[in-house]
Amino acid sequence: MMRSLIETFEMKMSKVTGEEKTSLCTALVCGLITHAPIMLSDIPNHDGLASMHFNQDMITSGRWFLTVACGISSHYTIPWIIGILGLIYIAIASALITSHLKVKGKVFASLIGMVMASFPALASTFAYVYTLDGYMLGLLLAVTAAYLVGKNDRNWFVGGLCLAFSMGIYQTYLSFAMLLSLAGIAMTAAGSLKKNEKIKSCLSYLYMGITGCALYYITLRILLAIRGLELNTYQGISGLEGNFVGNTFSAIPGAFSDFIGVWHIRALWGNAAGLIAIGVLMLSALCTILTAAVKKKWFANPWFYWVLLIEIAMIPLSVNFTLLLTPDGNYHMIMRYPWVCLIIFAIAVSSHSKITGKKIGVLAENAVIVAAMLITVVYVTETNIGYSNLNKKYEKTYAYCIRLLDRIEQTPGYYQGIPVVILGVIGDEQFPTTDITSDVTGSMTGLSGDFLIYTAPNYDSFIRNYLGASLNILPLSEVEKIYYTDEYVDMESFPGESSVKLIDGVICVKTENYNR
Repeated sequence: MMRSLIETFEMKMSKVTGEEKTSLCTALVCGLITHAPIMLSDIPNHDGLASMHFNQDMITSGRWFLTVACGISSHYTIPWIIGILGLIYIAIASALITSHLKVKGKVFASLIGMVMASFPALASTFAYVYTLDGYMLGLLLAVTAAYLVGKNDRNWFVGGLCLAFSMGIYQTYLSFAMLLSLAGIAMTAAGSLKKNEKIKSCLSYLYMGITGCALYYITLRILLAIRGLELNTYQGISGLEGNFVGNTFSAIPGAFSDFIGVWHIRALWGNAAGLIAIGVLMLSALCTILTAAVKKKWFANPWFYWVLLIEIAMIPLSVNFTLLLTPDGNYHMIMRYPWVCLIIFAIAVSSHSKITGKKIGVLAENAVIVAAMLITVVYVTETNIGYSNLNKKYEKTYAYCIRLLDRIEQTPGYYQGIPVVILGVIGDEQFPTTDITSDVTGSMTGLSGDFLIYTAPNYDSFIRNYLGASLNILPLSEVEKIYYTDEYVDMESFPGESSVKLIDGVICVKTENYNR
């Protein structure tokens, strides 16, 4: 019998639980409240200066599906559309995680949505808004992979297919699939299935992971061969070739070290209140697990010790899998979004606290609700501190480049199209640091610092796209010929009187802290 679209939608929605709907709606609302400042404006970061239109063809970085994922919103930087689409993906992922972890109670489901939408790594991703929606689709596909296997262990191939496309967008979100798979294994072990069924169910997660990684790599190699390309060295992605296994094993100690020492990354806990909140969440979850273990006699079951060993060994590696995948890369805040799973797990476990007994259950429940709301407030606050600083970076860069462009155009001998060389970035002696947010934003990639200019091409992009002027910037090979000449060395740094000078028909601009 053929159904209308409305009937099909109503039938599907009737199967969605209250917890899943609550998690989805809360993630959307909290996401809008948290990220509205950057969605309602057009504030670039340094990479975004040249990405007003970018086709995201990054196959040489291993991201063979990114151009398709970002193409859904067009390849133009339109923050509102991209942001809404990204939040929809996050909200759906939040609902799937709530279902996968069998979260009990709408309040706990809403807490998961809040944490998902406010985690600081998401703020760093929003700073690179031109690629946000693609990345969040990658996140959703990784979550879907684990969710499908949790629903039915025969879904391992479809789950592997979702994982392959997720990695084809951004390899980091493989960690989400791994962490959710570990949670699925733990729940299976604690369940009432027979031994053989438990083994089959647990192995299906492994099959999904192997299938996904294999399909990702095979597709990558085929597409690179078709286009006659090779993986580049960006973020160490070329390490997928050569001695990949050896490099991965050698990176294991570093992954454990980062897991143990992650407390130094302030953005993950915000301030003292945030650190206390996270401590309460973890302690409450631990108490819930131990009390349940005693009550259900898990200590007498060999499964308990095997699963405990697997979880202890694999959680640090799973959350830091990017360090194993590309050990030579820069492990920045965007790659730390999977860390949100640890907070989500604590909330999900605590949602079952009533099984541990009335008094301790109520105590754990109340503590988790207060702590999760507190950490969300901390995250929302520090995210908006980051967005405020990003806006100030733009304003300061705008004022700086207006002055710089005016000096260039007022240089005797200037004409439209004259070759220009800009050497160095903004000197901190002439323009001292004025960023007052560094304690908060120091580790928030894309949101820290004073200016948007980090390389010479950044000048060209900013002046072209935000000042409406074009300069004939010479390539790096021409810059090298000038850099060590006496005439350049003797120049003052901008805004010094001799910082912009005509040398052999080329306007040279010196902005760095370097004088003879």
